[in-house]
Amino acid sequence: MSLIQTLLRASCSSVLNVNWWDANLPNARAVPSHAGIYTWGMLTAPASTHSLLESAKKAARGLAQKNRNVALEHISHALLEFEAEILEANVVDVALERQKGTSDALLDRLSLSPKRLEAVREGIAQVVALPDPLGRVLEGWRHENGLSFEKVTVPFGVIGMVYESRPNVTVDAAVLCLKAGSSVVLRGSSSALQSNRVLVKAMQVGLERAGLPRDAVQLIDSTDRSSVTELITARGLVDLVIPRGGAGLIAHVVENAKVPVIETGVGNCHLYVDSSADLEMALNILLNGKVQRPGVCNSLEKLLVHYEVAPIFLPLAVKALREAGVEVRGDDDAQLYAPGVVPALESDWSTEYLDFIIAVKVVKTLSEALEHIHTFSSGHSEAIVTRSLESATRFETEVDAAAVYVNASTRFTDGFEFGFGAEIGISTQKLHARGPMGLREMVSYQFRARGNGQIRG
Repeated sequence: MSLIQTLLRASCSSVLNVNWWDANLPNARAVPSHAGIYTWGMLTAPASTHSLLESAKKAARGLAQKNRNVALEHISHALLEFEAEILEANVVDVALERQKGTSDALLDRLSLSPKRLEAVREGIAQVVALPDPLGRVLEGWRHENGLSFEKVTVPFGVIGMVYESRPNVTVDAAVLCLKAGSSVVLRGSSSALQSNRVLVKAMQVGLERAGLPRDAVQLIDSTDRSSVTELITARGLVDLVIPRGGAGLIAHVVENAKVPVIETGVGNCHLYVDSSADLEMALNILLNGKVQRPGVCNSLEKLLVHYEVAPIFLPLAVKALREAGVEVRGDDDAQLYAPGVVPALESDWSTEYLDFIIAVKVVKTLSEALEHIHTFSSGHSEAIVTRSLESATRFETEVDAAAVYVNASTRFTDGFEFGFGAEIGISTQKLHARGPMGLREMVSYQFRARGNGQIRG
């Protein structure tokens, strides 16, 4: 009997209850044998997070001088070589999550396929093709005494990633960090543990084939939350932490970290349909933003509609959304114009659903729409559909978000779509990086001074 059959037939057994294993036997996991077959058993105790970080710091030395593109190409080949094992591990992860009652939208985030792995490898190829981000002279000038100064891009060193689900992030993050000359320590979620193990194993094989240290990419192989705390408080060993996931995860990292953090995106994204909007265009943008992949951070969560077009647009929009399986919640006016809309609670306006749910509000003016977005936006991506240049310009100017769209879907807030290759996350803060974080955002800089004996008087 295959492992998958065993998993699917085991719903009556507590043996496959993930929480039970985590609570009672923290090292009990589905472990791939050398033949790529998964068997239930005890893992050897993983290395301590501290020792893992020390080896990552050692591996980071000299990465900037290595041929990192060759390493990325070897990683891409290794991912193809390990594809069957990666997909088998992913089926295990998905089966366990489905057994736990995880929503279809979140299962979609977790799922890999040959097509998605091909997209991951295409992302690697795009990163390889990008210019080296290191050694770029950002500024240069000369002192009156002849001393020359340059501001030059350099690696961060060790970058920690704390993230949920989406195993493609495992590769995206590692590839960007490596190209930028940094080693990376990955701490994914328990829901993708089997997939992440094989992905990291494949990448380490690629690194070794390229002559780079395998410890430049490492996985914290633990579901214990204390491992997150160790990572985000490791001053002197970790130079930067990037959390990527739900609001709870990001808040925990931001509030408890003792190392620098780049806060990435909870996506409470809005679409405002203006009084002058092309309603067919608005409907297409709405459906694309909500339905295509509702479990990702750039999907639409809220719809604001000007009252002048609401009687025409909302019945069409709600009908189309419900036919696509979306639950529509709304204010009193939305319920009036489109029967079947579920009354929205105050908490709905600030909720990132990541599911087939959307909340709708009717507004009287663009100013009211802007005020609502200002109050509830997470600063990720916001969109307007309008024929008015004045409304479009005002929306772009007044909305405080990393990405603002006029007559286009918020689903484009993605490093791949922006032409950055793979992305490491969508930054919703304003320091250092904002929006899709590609290769150029993955470096720091230093000042270099060259002279011929100058001393300060």
